[in-house]
Amino acid sequence: MVERGTDALQMAARHLLQHPFTCREQHPDLFAVIRRHEQDLDRWFTQRLGYRLHVSSFTARLFKTTIVPHRPVLLAPTSSHRAMSQRECTLLTLILAAVAAGPRVISLRDLIDDVRTAAADAEVTLSNEPVERRAFIVALKWMIQAGMATELHEHIDRYEQDAEADAILEIDPDRVGLLPLPALGRAETADGLLDRSDRRVMMRQWIRAQLVENTVVYRSDLAEHEWSELRRRIGEEVALLDQMFDLRVETRAEGVAAIDPTGQLSDRNFPSSGTLGHAALIFIEWMMTQSEVEVSMNEAQSAFSLMAEQHSRHWSKTKTAQLPSFLNEVIALLLDLRLLMVSGDTLTLLPAAARYNLVTTVEDRQGAQGRDTSADVDSVNDDYESDDPQGSLW
Repeated sequence: MVERGTDALQMAARHLLQHPFTCREQHPDLFAVIRRHEQDLDRWFTQRLGYRLHVSSFTARLFKTTIVPHRPVLLAPTSSHRAMSQRECTLLTLILAAVAAGPRVISLRDLIDDVRTAAADAEVTLSNEPVERRAFIVALKWMIQAGMATELHEHIDRYEQDAEADAILEIDPDRVGLLPLPALGRAETADGLLDRSDRRVMMRQWIRAQLVENTVVYRSDLAEHEWSELRRRIGEEVALLDQMFDLRVETRAEGVAAIDPTGQLSDRNFPSSGTLGHAALIFIEWMMTQSEVEVSMNEAQSAFSLMAEQHSRHWSKTKTAQLPSFLNEVIALLLDLRLLMVSGDTLTLLPAAARYNLVTTVEDRQGAQGRDTSADVDSVNDDYESDDPQGSLW
């Protein structure tokens, strides 16, 4: 019974970490587990991470009030699971402000008028262009996916192409009210909100939350006394993160990472299949071969052009047709994973990238008719070793 209870607690904790806003109708089995173990889960999150768990009859909300994440946390309700753009997040905020006090049932046309009023009050300029209407739909679909809104009549997608399109939506104001973090109600400026949300004075909880929420915590992210405290208590951290989330902690001279062996806790798996994932690995490999960990953007662009030519048979032609945009996607991915840092025109490879220092070999083969099949096969040797001093991390 103890093992089953512990397994259930861990399963619920992992789910809440990944889905801090959970609705009963969307995850009935897991919601039942969360309700059953509410007190133990609240104790785990409150005492160990400084988070707060709120559970009602229909909704579970984990308030992550300890750190400010370094990366976007809202994913667009699309098949690509990309991060929501600034415009989409702005419109989502305006929609939430417009519906927080009701009514429960509202037409799309009335909602648009209310959002425009909220935008005017916030001194935000909105247009009626298709790109803005598309962003509006993405924001509404995020609410629908999160269980805060439901389409009752017609579909909101028509609004993208038809500015006069209408639909009927049902809003759940109670759930909308659970979305903002408590710091939002006490902050008067954006800087004040960030200061209130980053509770660094709670050092042990703050460091532990950094390990849980970020892909890697570098020594340079911490003050010297914080790094010393983390290293002194690393055994305790290993045990707690294993018990709560089944995470494996890797400790090196340059930092600490909490690894999920299943990969299920991450919204972005890496290494990954497809052109983008392969290009990112090849780009890391190229940077590893440079004499310095820093390269200029011009050097990166020149090298990336050669990479695209070498792997043209395997990479998507849509991607390679727009190389500057494609390189920006690769850089954005590595930034998101904290494997790369960009400062002005300079790219710096970060220590954890050594974990993916794969050796790629392009084999040349001659076909039966003497055809040159160079680059038909890209074989990747899973060798993580590196002579570079940065390899001391992963």
